[in-house]
Amino acid sequence: VERLLQEAQIGLAGKETAIGDAIGLAVKRLADEPPGQKVLILLTDGANTAGNIDPLKAAQLANKTGLKIYTIGVGSVRRRQSAFGFNSPGTDLDEPTLRKIAEITGGRYFRARNTRELQEIYQELDKLEAVGKDSKSLRPMKSLYTWPLSLSLLLAMLIAILRRR
Repeated sequence: VERLLQEAQIGLAGKETAIGDAIGLAVKRLADEPPGQKVLILLTDGANTAGNIDPLKAAQLANKTGLKIYTIGVGSVRRRQSAFGFNSPGTDLDEPTLRKIAEITGGRYFRARNTRELQEIYQELDKLEAVGKDSKSLRPMKSLYTWPLSLSLLLAMLIAILRRR
């Protein structure tokens, strides 16, 4: 589990959080896996700010398909006042929702207040859900070859222009 978590990329989802949609996607992507081997680790503040699927309904669907969800809550428990008197958005932690998602699916809720606690949670998850070497990593693929290709084409054009002078 820890190896798979280390491979995870940060920032793929964008500025909004669609927890229900993410759970629904995991249910779809793991549909062919045996029930005892379906695990989702949800690292979030629990604030569902986008998407079409309610997180608790998605958790019920996940439970029916045998997907166990471990939730890790990050963020502050209550709103903080800034120097200008505004509440800081995006820092609230919705622990009740995260606890309920884990409970519905037979998983467990963890609270990470800092990186040390997060590392301890990873180690605990590694004990709870040991992963063999033949595990499947479902990581979005993004081709990066276009950047060096574009740069080399631009450089080739520049060289061709300079040779004509």
